[in-house]
Amino acid sequence: MYKILIADDHPLFREAIHNVISDGFPDSEVMETADLDSALALTQEHDDLDLILLDLNMPGMHGLNGLINLRNEAPTVPVVIVSAEQDKQVVLQAITYGAVGFITKSSPRAQMTDAIEQILNGNVYLPSDIIRTQKTSPRRHHEESSIPPELLQALTRKQLLVLERMTKGESNKQIAYNLDIAETTVKAHVSAILRKLNVHNRVQAILSANDIDFTAYLRR
Repeated sequence: MYKILIADDHPLFREAIHNVISDGFPDSEVMETADLDSALALTQEHDDLDLILLDLNMPGMHGLNGLINLRNEAPTVPVVIVSAEQDKQVVLQAITYGAVGFITKSSPRAQMTDAIEQILNGNVYLPSDIIRTQKTSPRRHHEESSIPPELLQALTRKQLLVLERMTKGESNKQIAYNLDIAETTVKAHVSAILRKLNVHNRVQAILSANDIDFTAYLRR
């Protein structure tokens, strides 16, 4: 079904994530490597990769530099960071440098499966605890990051409800369930939200909206 590369220098973790993929996404082809050079070589040999699961601390990575190199060599292949690192600034930097998601190695198996599914469906994934931390932390560049009121006014009530759920770290499936609407409808709302807010992806929308008083806008 999918062609996935696991790039991590810990054999036990490679085996664990391989099992997650095998159970959650049957018939997927999984390749493994333990260093950045091998990962780069495999991306050149297999230009039909659907996803790369990348460890930040394996040989050759030098932190986020390895991610940048990989994105330069294979710009069309989605890369998700899978790391023990939980510093929110590292997480957000990884997204800024082109990762489509960040999965912490301490994530429960079901959460890991859900994260991979979201990413394979074209969404950007961030751990909900990272989103909550960012949401409650003081803004250093508040004026630059917050959404102008006129852009929020352009959102419909339903779009505001969807955006509010997004800032809580909910997936499209969870939003659909909680708002009692179809998942395809949620996807359409998300696309409209990104367009109206002038942001490129889900993470930017979430981070831009983290200081909004949704109650005030929903009362109108």
